[in-house]
Amino acid sequence: MKDLKKYYILPVDPDMVYAALTREATIQLWTGAPARMIAEPGEEFSMWEDDILGKILELEPGKKIVQEWYFGEEGESIVTITLHPHKKGTSVEIRHTGIPDEHFENISEGWDDVYMASLIEFFDEET
Repeated sequence: MKDLKKYYILPVDPDMVYAALTREATIQLWTGAPARMIAEPGEEFSMWEDDILGKILELEPGKKIVQEWYFGEEGESIVTITLHPHKKGTSVEIRHTGIPDEHFENISEGWDDVYMASLIEFFDEET
């Protein structure tokens, strides 16, 4: 199992980023795919046509999202997204722990090339 930590800057305030990550309709806008999300601890969710499946563990509006992501028989990993005010908008800290070794490279690239790239593009179009 491996862990990763990444940082990104988004040109909007933390409340807007939080809403984009926790509201089903907004997730569908920036991913361009069906999503299922009820922003309550204990609720299961799916994104990108079930490519990401998991459960919400903790929410602090405008500040933090903690999710458990499923990897089938290989177990679960924990994703913690922390939002910090930044002079350019929001600093997004991603901590993803417990990634199965064979999925690490794909997950790491996925954060950059798909998940956050889609969110950055969405907010660039909005601003």
